[in-house]
Amino acid sequence: MSDSTLAGQFFDAAIGLLERVRDEESGNIAAAGAAIADTVAAGGRLFAFGAGHSSLAAQDVVYRAGGLALMNLLAVPGTVGVDVMPATLGSVLERVDGLAGAVLDSSPAEAGDVLVIISLSGRNALPVEMAMNARALGLKVIGVTSVAYAEGTRSRHGSGGFLRDHCDIVLDSKISIGDAELTVEGIEAPFAPASTVVTSAVMQAMMAAAAEQLVARGVEPPMLRSGNVDGGHEWNGRVMTEYRDRIFYRR
Repeated sequence: MSDSTLAGQFFDAAIGLLERVRDEESGNIAAAGAAIADTVAAGGRLFAFGAGHSSLAAQDVVYRAGGLALMNLLAVPGTVGVDVMPATLGSVLERVDGLAGAVLDSSPAEAGDVLVIISLSGRNALPVEMAMNARALGLKVIGVTSVAYAEGTRSRHGSGGFLRDHCDIVLDSKISIGDAELTVEGIEAPFAPASTVVTSAVMQAMMAAAAEQLVARGVEPPMLRSGNVDGGHEWNGRVMTEYRDRIFYRR
């Protein structure tokens, strides 16, 4: 039974997008999972980056219950959240040339590692340069973006390219330009964005695919447990000690 309320319409829109991504991006999600599994099995490190609200999906796979302990956040100061003041500064920094290279050069990322870059539009200088510089350093780059932006907007990077143009694997979130699922008379601007819901689901599906690949190879994925269940802290402590050379959020 369909729910005609705006809340119900949003759920319907989000579910439709999730089903579409599940059906249309399954091959790319499996490829991304395999790339992560390859890196884990080879002793490499994993990083996730996102700016603005795209950072929410990156943070969602770092140091969390049920998550792969080896995923690290590659943070660019001032762009991770709306806690920076003024909040609009983050949007400005996304368009600054050279920032991505400086961050990568001072990060622990090395050739052979994996970097997942999340950018809904994929049009700003920061994610584009992050992908370009990461690949130049020998990292494998997985991009999570909306291909619609590359087809319907102009790049803000000097090359004219988008994030999708500089990735080894691209996962398309299918979010439409503007990231708003609802319109209604009486509200001038479209509203109810679904990108966080869908992108976070894509990230978790990718991590599940990586875990599946590792188990198939006889490698137990180093997962974290909830600290709110008995024995969780002790479990996590053992995992972090064993993999301390590949975990950077404790330093």
